[in-house]
Amino acid sequence: MKNDTPAAVHPLAVFAATLDWQDVPVPVRRRTEDLLVDWFGSVLAGQGARPVRSIADFALAQGPEAGPCEVLGHARGSAPMAAAMANAAASHVAEQDDVHNGSVFHPAAVVFAPALAVAQQRGASGSDFLAACVAGYEVGIRVGEFLGRSHYRVFHTTATAGTLAAAAAVGRLLRLTPLQMQHAFGSAGTQSAGLWEFLATGADSKQLHTAHAATAGLMAACLAQDGFTGAADIFTGARGLAAGMSTDADPSRLVDGLGTRWATAETSFKWHASCRHTHPAADALLQLMQAHKLQAQDIAEVTCHVHQGALDVLGPVVSPVTVHQSKFSMGTVLALVARFGHAGLGEFDAGFLAPETVALRERVTMVLDAEVDAAYPRRWIGKVTLRTTDGRVLQGRVDEPKGDPGNTLSREEITAKALRLAAYGSPALPADAAAAAVERLWGIEQQPRVGWLLG
Repeated sequence: MKNDTPAAVHPLAVFAATLDWQDVPVPVRRRTEDLLVDWFGSVLAGQGARPVRSIADFALAQGPEAGPCEVLGHARGSAPMAAAMANAAASHVAEQDDVHNGSVFHPAAVVFAPALAVAQQRGASGSDFLAACVAGYEVGIRVGEFLGRSHYRVFHTTATAGTLAAAAAVGRLLRLTPLQMQHAFGSAGTQSAGLWEFLATGADSKQLHTAHAATAGLMAACLAQDGFTGAADIFTGARGLAAGMSTDADPSRLVDGLGTRWATAETSFKWHASCRHTHPAADALLQLMQAHKLQAQDIAEVTCHVHQGALDVLGPVVSPVTVHQSKFSMGTVLALVARFGHAGLGEFDAGFLAPETVALRERVTMVLDAEVDAAYPRRWIGKVTLRTTDGRVLQGRVDEPKGDPGNTLSREEITAKALRLAAYGSPALPADAAAAAVERLWGIEQQPRVGWLLG
């Protein structure tokens, strides 16, 4: 990276515009590939879901009939906006896409979809595509951290910070200057939106959040390339993001360790197919059951000791009526884990309203824990207190849920997860075609031109 930019341009815009693939340390490059393969599986798992089909049908109806940008699972191409919208919507519905703990942000859904569309349109190389994705991750994560915990109580950070993440990724592919990137940030930030209220009724909005963020960021970057201007200080201006969406915004987070701290490598993978806020307690319960050789019928009640963010997001979901809503029910997730040892897509589909699940769900409660809350969001500690039917009281604890950087997935596990998700969402896709696509993704850095992932 070189910086010969006027001081008035925000350092984050300079970073995103000037990032070179050679600037990215090798371990971070490999992690970016890991995240891409993981995202690919999530898109295929989600592309057949009803809300996603609605968004994809809308996007594809806008035309053109064919185009260079792949709509995964649809065996057709379209323009960048349509492909980004459809793929971003599909990215998030299975609740298996990645998450960055400190920002409480799901980068893959809003970064890879628009970046892939523009890379395919422009014939970008694999390494240029990956560099753009790193720019998107680094920007989106820092914006999420900047907006703080108060933001997340009302706003879905993936939807809000996601617009800027998408703008950074696409802007990097378009070779925006630092000043143009700043304009793209301004235009993306003014479109930031996404409210948690949909959880109360299990509405479909979460898929709209990622679809909108991806396309809003893409549009912002393309407009900036054409000379369209955006707010010069979208972050801390008197009527900017911090003023409108946060009470604890910290501008220092925007530039924290730029070029030395690689937030991309801090990103966690999801093991269970549910809201990440449920994972720490689920893993703590599972560990406790394995250690004491317990079965689901041995559980009288479970108390989950959680951070405030978990109460804010999961608390309103008392009696879930849809599969997707049940993924935000702590009781449902723990009941499935207790019954099956894993809360995967199949377990949710078959068992989220089973009498055994509902009965155990009703015996799960959440309480605010000072230690867990103080560590959040940097660390997501899992603590549970379990009372058995024979009267024993047991304590379980997990400091790094499965998928966190200190307890990460191997490439073998990532590959297996991606293929499992592909088979779930695209049963008509031959297993060998999915395997070949994953194999190509592992070598995407060497590709002179990003082609269709499914060939």
